[in-house]
Amino acid sequence: MPTNAIIDRKRFIKVLGGRLMKIIFMGTGTSLGVPVIGCKCKVCVSCNPKNKRTRASICVQTASGKNVLVDTATELRLQAVRNDVSSVEMILFTHYHADHIHGLDDVRKFNQSSRGTIPCYADEATIERIQRVFFYAFDHDYSWGAIPHITLKPMPPELWLEEVRITPVNLHHGKAQILGFRFNDAAYLTDCSAIPPESVERLKGLKLLIIDALRYKEHPTHFNLEGALKAIEEIRPERALLTHLSHEFDHEQVNSGLPPHVALSYDSQVVEVTD
Repeated sequence: MPTNAIIDRKRFIKVLGGRLMKIIFMGTGTSLGVPVIGCKCKVCVSCNPKNKRTRASICVQTASGKNVLVDTATELRLQAVRNDVSSVEMILFTHYHADHIHGLDDVRKFNQSSRGTIPCYADEATIERIQRVFFYAFDHDYSWGAIPHITLKPMPPELWLEEVRITPVNLHHGKAQILGFRFNDAAYLTDCSAIPPESVERLKGLKLLIIDALRYKEHPTHFNLEGALKAIEEIRPERALLTHLSHEFDHEQVNSGLPPHVALSYDSQVVEVTD
């Protein structure tokens, strides 16, 4: 069995030896999503489901089925229902932009299911913004189930959820510094325009790299396709998947021109990674 295998989410594959981790692509789109409101371009009117992109987020699942959610994207409820994610044990935030935090209210359903508070980890700027935007979530006069119950904590140098080791990776999102995350031998780098040299070193030896590739033309706060491919060449993962994709990219057309070990991701894609 290959070390990385893209599979149908409903199918169970028995892995002999090693520790299995699944990555579910909850969403793979930009802040506008795809289709874009009012747009009639080829991609926005496409019937290919791989050209339908909700806001970017992933869910990392341990071998026992425990889930780490990265960002609470705007369509979190729809993403969770579509991907059969009914519980979340931990949430990580890359940064505080709207498309990455504005689904936070939907977390209250996970609280109702578990009857517990969910630990959330982020940098200080993101913690401050979440506390301000979702101020009501910290008013415990509300009844259970009416608000998301979370505890916000600064991201430490290392976290573990069962067999999954989680380490933060500093990234540049234009002039802002944000977080990417490494999960064992996989890494998720969304919304980045540059990777500091020390972070490149932390990303060596990856089996899977998931990285931002917004569009063809250069952008001040995101990698374009050319920039993402250069970063992949520098990091040298076994395989790379591109995310945070705009409506400029037709899934099949772009994939046909990419290197063999690189592809566009798509909503509800599932990747398995074993140690």
